Amino acid sequence: MHVSKKLAALAAAFILGSGLAAQAAGMLADAKGMTLYTFDKDAGGVSACYDDCAVKWPPYLGKAGDKMAEGWTLVDRTDGSKQWAYDGKPVYYFAGDAAKGDAKGDGMGGKWHVIKE
Repeated sequence: MHVSKKLAALAAAFILGSGLAAQAAGMLADAKGMTLYTFDKDAGGVSACYDDCAVKWPPYLGKAGDKMAEGWTLVDRTDGSKQWAYDGKPVYYFAGDAAKGDAKGDGMGGKWHVIKE
């Protein structure tokens, strides 16, 4: 992420109360410090993670009208819910992350990656 984009994202997170927090390890996290991930199988801003996958990798959900920093959008899920996407990629949590700052899902299966600043 470019420095100006990083600063804009951080400023917007604090100003807009967007639900984002930056982790010291250079990863993006939600407001509670839980690490956020992307999935390589997602294409065209559409989630490929449902059913058992979504139990292990819960989507980072939002709702229409929510505001987020630059680079963030909401995408539709097949159940009608809205999922946050970063730079066009749907965003998830990892069920195996139990505490703030955990990133146990990074690199899992070669397809899951933390969102780096």
